[in-house]
Amino acid sequence: MFRAAILKAAIGTGSAAMQKPPLRILLAGPRGFCAGVDRAINIVELALRKYGAPVYVRHEIVHNRYVVEALEQKGAVFVEELDEVPDGVPVVFSAHGVAKAVFSEADSRELFYLDATCPLVTKVHVDAQRHEREGRQVILIGHAGHPEVIGTMGQLPEGGIVLVETVEQARTVEVDDPGRLSYVTQTTLSVDDTEAIVKALRERFPAIEPPRKEDICYATTNRQAAVKAIAGRCDALAVIGAPYSSNSRRLVEVARAAGCAKAVLVQRAGEMDPAWLDGVGTLGLTAGASAPEILVEELIDRCRALFDVTVEEVSSIEESVEFSLPRALTA
Repeated sequence: MFRAAILKAAIGTGSAAMQKPPLRILLAGPRGFCAGVDRAINIVELALRKYGAPVYVRHEIVHNRYVVEALEQKGAVFVEELDEVPDGVPVVFSAHGVAKAVFSEADSRELFYLDATCPLVTKVHVDAQRHEREGRQVILIGHAGHPEVIGTMGQLPEGGIVLVETVEQARTVEVDDPGRLSYVTQTTLSVDDTEAIVKALRERFPAIEPPRKEDICYATTNRQAAVKAIAGRCDALAVIGAPYSSNSRRLVEVARAAGCAKAVLVQRAGEMDPAWLDGVGTLGLTAGASAPEILVEELIDRCRALFDVTVEEVSSIEESVEFSLPRALTA
């Protein structure tokens, strides 16, 4: 139906052959880049400026192809492991954090490296190490295979951290000593899902030691709250982000749970099939913490080509968090 209408408008019977259908866009705020992502991208850009190309980056600096490709054009080279990095060039560790073994390997090769790990991920690493020093086994709530989880589990010797992904696993996980137990979490999880897992762990292990401060980061929490604030008012909701971005995928889940069943993840505006908007009068729009605002504007422009668009910004909280850069880049 939608495609036929657009085609009819395109071939037209005059300049006003067909009016564009109306579309209201509710723009969730906050959205997009967080302080940790800003810092990580700045580290790569400043390193390129200070040391010249190439600057190697272990793993995607953040989970967004637009960002990665823009940095590649400036001279960044992305690799998965340090053995792909030649001697004598700077290397940056991604915002997701790395295992201790990666630092050891870099030191043994005398590589010059810059650590772009988000300070809020570093906080989780420090907490895990503290629990180990105090004699507690650590349960990590997170998603297997995610770079942040791999980095966090690599802070302790094998067996020091047990991964739990679901409520069902929390109810069956085996630990060494229920009286000497703690938990930490991945920073980009669903707040509601994590609360359910923590509740299940507390029911089994009443003495489990929590983090000193909430591990799910402010940006994840704020973006999920912003989606909840608009989901019930939307006929459909689009989240701009990469399919392998944990925080972006959680936003889709949160939208569906909050009342907008028609919620999808898109990387770029060109991926959005106009037919998906058939019957949609109000579209919610947000972006994951690693997606730049230019991609939000790109999708709005695509909608404007097809609809008579009005945009309403719905902000739930103002963010003012900033993280300092490594001294090697600012001295």
